[in-house]
This record gives sequence, structure tokens and C-alpha cells, in this order.
Amino acid sequence: MELMHSTKDEGREKVLLVILDFKKIHSDWSLKDIEEEMKELVVACDGEVIDTIVIKIVTPTAGYLINEGRVQGIADLVAMKQANTVIFSYDLKGSQQRNLEEIIKVKIIDRTQLILDIFARRAQSNEGKMQVELAQLEYLMPRLVGKGIELSRQGGGIGTLGPGETKLEVDRRRIAQRIDKLRQGLKEITANRVVKRKKRQEKSVPAISLVGYTNAGKSTLLNTLTGAGQITRDGLFTTLDSLSRQTALPNNQKVIISDTVGFMHDLPHHLIESFKATLEEVKESDLLIHVLDVSNPQFRNLHQAVLTVLKALEAIDKPTITVLNKIDRLDSRMGIKDLVDSFSPAVAISAQSGENIEQLNQLMITMLEGMFNEIDVYIPIKRMDLVNLIHTQGQVFAIKYYESTINIRASVPAKLAGLIRQHAVNNPSV
Repeated sequence: MELMHSTKDEGREKVLLVILDFKKIHSDWSLKDIEEEMKELVVACDGEVIDTIVIKIVTPTAGYLINEGRVQGIADLVAMKQANTVIFSYDLKGSQQRNLEEIIKVKIIDRTQLILDIFARRAQSNEGKMQVELAQLEYLMPRLVGKGIELSRQGGGIGTLGPGETKLEVDRRRIAQRIDKLRQGLKEITANRVVKRKKRQEKSVPAISLVGYTNAGKSTLLNTLTGAGQITRDGLFTTLDSLSRQTALPNNQKVIISDTVGFMHDLPHHLIESFKATLEEVKESDLLIHVLDVSNPQFRNLHQAVLTVLKALEAIDKPTITVLNKIDRLDSRMGIKDLVDSFSPAVAISAQSGENIEQLNQLMITMLEGMFNEIDVYIPIKRMDLVNLIHTQGQVFAIKYYESTINIRASVPAKLAGLIRQHAVNNPSV
């Protein structure tokens, strides 16, 4: 479906934001932080926030989440501001969404729908589109019964970029069948990825995954480290499809570096589940590089949000380098050294300008050293394939050729070292 266009403001959809302040819920995120992030999400959907209201909630109501008087107040503001859409910062139940639309008379969506819409716009690969559609349908499924005007929307707009661009007037059986088909398709893709990962592991090339909050600069760093040429731009969730590139570190050690989808605090459960196949790369990596936008005043909260997702992926204990990125945007560099020490092992860089990339490369070499073994072995001369493997995947220090054997001293990945030792012989005379 096409994005719904109004006749003003170059077609931007006019959005009224409703920020909910739950007095009984403690959060490290201030209302201002939540508001700013919601605004960025709306911009990512080509929408325009025309006004924001904050509603304090002591006791949520079953019918509307907020009290009915505030609902009427929103309806009056929508009419006055001529808003097209109202977006709540907290997830709504299907019944609450219906009830709100009956009074406010415009489209009502919540934060999860907003994020799902961004993912639908950003997905480029077949796998990415399947993952997003699955998340959308799983979100829609419990909201089917008695849905109101949003089920018959055909005009498009934020929150209506529908799964597979099909009409939403479908019954549970058809959606369930589509969910099963998507799950099976993703299962097959996952199986293919496992085969590829196994082949890569057999070659013993270390895998490094870039992780971080959305818009932290992961794709820019991938470009800087590997020359990947990944298209980058400032904004939330600009990269959804994972990209892997092989490169060599300054010590000639070959590694595979992978970009991953950006994380976010309270990332919708459906998205995490749908993207788990892709995020398995993180779990299987030998080393993580946690890219953190240190120019963001809330960087500590962003850091914690990423750790929460890594914990959900069972990857929290992976060897990790914290990269304090975007130091070129800082007004002052005071305190950077203390930050690096507090996040150790860490390095402060600018992925955009390349500042301190050499330090990052050296830190990667140091972190990977523990995954390598030094060998000093004699290999039968007929096993030149093993010698080639050592040259390809390790660092050769010395090599001597004898009549029937080859003596080679090198640093190689631990798995390869085991393989080499299995085929090594005792001395040159063998």
C-alpha cells in the first residue's frame, strides 16, 4: 500500500503523540527521552508530529487505558489540529484501540505498530520481508475479533503498511495458514544459514558481529573496517538486512565481520522472535563489537538496552569490545579516557572519519589472540592442502621443507590447530 498523503506539508501524515506516564512504573527513561524517541520513530515513517500531550496514569482503565475524559480531550485536540493519526507511546489492547477510534474518529496506533511499520518500509531482502510480515501477523492475530475502522483502511499511512500488502479483512484461519507458511519458509532459510555457518566454522575464520542501538553507526563502521559500501543515513532502523564481509586485520588475520539489525529499548517481542534466525549470527560469533553512540546524552541507557536484548539472545557472555562511537560529534573530549576505562575493553572512535580505527584493529587482534594457538609441527609433504590452510587462515612465522615433511611454525585458529596436530608427524625423517 502507498503511504497516505494529505494535501499539505508535502504529504506528511499529521500525528498527535500521546506520551503515557505510568506513576507505578519506574524507568530510567525520562518522559522527554521517550517523547524524543517517539518523534524520531514518526519521522522514520515520513510522519510529522504536530503536537504532543502527556497523560499521567495511576490506574489504567480496561476500556481506553486512559480515563474517558482524557479521550474526549484528545478527540477535541485532533479536530482542532486536523490530525490524521494518534500514536500512543504504550501498547494498546485491541479492544482499547477500537474504543479509542470510536470516539476520536481517526486512526489510533501504538508504539509496536509504529516500529513494525518502519521495519516494513526498511526490509529489502526476501528474508527481511518475511520476518516483518510474520511479526505483523502475530501482532494482528489477537486483535482480529471485532476490529473497528482500522481493519478497513485502504488509504495507507503510518501503521497501515500491511503484511504482504494484502487486505486485512481476513479470518483467523487464513492468517494462521500464512503464519505457518512464513515460519516454514524462515525455517528453511535458517537451515541454509546453518550450513553456511558450519562451512565457515570449518574454515576456522573468526566471526565478529557488530551490535548496538539503532543509529549507533554500525553500518558506517562496517564500511570503514571492510569497505563494504553499505548505504548509510542518519535515522532509526536504516539497516535491517544483515551483511557480512570478510576482511584481514593488520596482522593478516582473516575475519568475517557482520552488521546486524539495530536494537531498541522495549523492542517488540514479535520482532525479536521473528528476527531470531538472523540474530543467531550474534550468538554464534566469536567476538562482539558493541557500537555505542557516545554523543547521545542517554548513551548509558542505550548501552543497557542492548545488553537486555543480548541477554534475551543468550549472547550476553560473549567476548565483547565496546566501541564509543561518534566522538567527532562531542563538544568536549574531557572524560573520554575515564569512559573507555569504565567500559573496558573499549576504544573511542569516529567510524565516520576513521579516527582511532587503528586502535580498534589492535584491540580486535588482542581479543582474538586467545582464540589462536601457536604450532610448530612437521606435516607430510603430500598434505600441501594443510599448508595452504595455515597460510590462508593463520600467520606463518617460519617454514622449512624437507624430503618428506614440511616444518611450519605459525599462529592459527584453535580449531585448525587441532586439525593440523591430528595429521602432524614426529620428525623430518618420517
